[in-house]
Amino acid sequence: MYEKSLSELAGALASRALSAVELAQLYLKRIDAARELNAFIEVDPELTLAQAREADARLARGEGGPLTGVPVAHKDVFVTRGWHSTAGSKMLAGYESPFDATVVERLARAGMVTLGKTNMDEFAMGSSNENSAFGAVRNPWDERAVPGGSSGGSAAAVAARLAPAATATDTGGSIRQPASFSGVTGIKPTYGRVSRYGMIAFASSLDQGGPIARSAADCALLLGAMAGFDERDSTSLQRPDEDYARLLGQPFAADAPAGKPLAGLRIGLPKEYFGEGLAGDVRAAVDAALAQYEALGATLVPVSLPKTELSIPVYYVIAPAEASSNLSRFDGVRYGHRAAEYRDLLDMYKKSRAQGFGPEVKRRILVGTYVLSHGYYDAYYLQAQKIRRIIAQDFQEAFKQCDFIMGPVAPSVAWDIGAKGDDPVQMYLADIYTLSVSLAGLPGMSVPCGFGTGANAGLPVGLQIIGNYFDEARMLQIADAFQRVTDWHTQAPQAASREA
Repeated sequence: MYEKSLSELAGALASRALSAVELAQLYLKRIDAARELNAFIEVDPELTLAQAREADARLARGEGGPLTGVPVAHKDVFVTRGWHSTAGSKMLAGYESPFDATVVERLARAGMVTLGKTNMDEFAMGSSNENSAFGAVRNPWDERAVPGGSSGGSAAAVAARLAPAATATDTGGSIRQPASFSGVTGIKPTYGRVSRYGMIAFASSLDQGGPIARSAADCALLLGAMAGFDERDSTSLQRPDEDYARLLGQPFAADAPAGKPLAGLRIGLPKEYFGEGLAGDVRAAVDAALAQYEALGATLVPVSLPKTELSIPVYYVIAPAEASSNLSRFDGVRYGHRAAEYRDLLDMYKKSRAQGFGPEVKRRILVGTYVLSHGYYDAYYLQAQKIRRIIAQDFQEAFKQCDFIMGPVAPSVAWDIGAKGDDPVQMYLADIYTLSVSLAGLPGMSVPCGFGTGANAGLPVGLQIIGNYFDEARMLQIADAFQRVTDWHTQAPQAASREA
């Protein structure tokens, strides 16, 4: 049953082939049997089974929807009533929110059953899920490797079949990169599509929630339940509700010939994504995926995104600046960690923050405070915002020549845990292909497209698909077309076959 898609699970629940309680128990047993992956921060069977019983009652009354009774795991960046919400940090250890994040609220309204809270890089700061106060998450394909970050717990849980789907967030690539490293599908919607209300903030102008699941079809179903206007979020976009699955299985153009469902699709290939620094095995897997798109009728078009290399310095000015401001609220006074011993109020602030935050969070707070300080604001932060606008304009120029842009998600497959811990710059460089998409606020996704070779054999590779604003439905359509003729997204790591 754990190999079924979301729609298949929903069908089994609706036909009463099994109950929501039985399905939840199956996944809870699998989670318990896979503790060594450290994908979950908190699991509470009592809460989960209570939600499952309510889902069964809804189904019995004939009130079920397409997701009623289907389990989901929530990244611990979304505050959730009844569960601890820590953002992977000692600073928030033991914190219980009095309200649900909008994403949690919407999925609960759809009838989904919460399996637990997934592990993550502290305050979503990281690319490897090694920065969590609760320990590193292990990649189910190779437990020596990282699963990607910051949504590594969600990606690992879906890859290991500990959950059929999970929520995640993407600030600079934190849905797409762990989806790539863990061999699952993940989508970052257009900025503002999914409410940030109740999402513990890292960088407010970049943070965006989205789903991780096994396929584009599953992601479309989840995104439909997650997205929508929220008056409680000032950055939420007022747009009509959308069925993101409406184009699945349809040809890209109405006059597409038989056997060529993507005829008329123009795929832009940025030369900056295929140059120096891209590993040969990743290049080979991406090239093979692009050849498959050509076989489906698509045309490959060369494009350029000339400011790609500037996305790293721009992001690591803007994101830490916003983090410095957002994390100033964690002072040990109202909630969160408070030092046990201190001399006065100032000493309490200093010790509480020094003890509560991990090294990567401290590093980014220091950088952010520096670039916002008097005398440096114009030289760094303001200049970074100007280049951010140019990066967004580069994408619009490219989209005049193509419908979607494709390329690698990351320069390499997942690296070993600890391999880049002493060199944060090398860790930051791993985000070179994802950061500019976030800076521009565009939608992007990762779909499994192959595996590494040689020493990297067995580690997944993801293909990145980038669309123009609000083009998620067509993006999911062309990702689904690829997955209908390939089986990369159906392959599971050996860890997934363990008996619960």
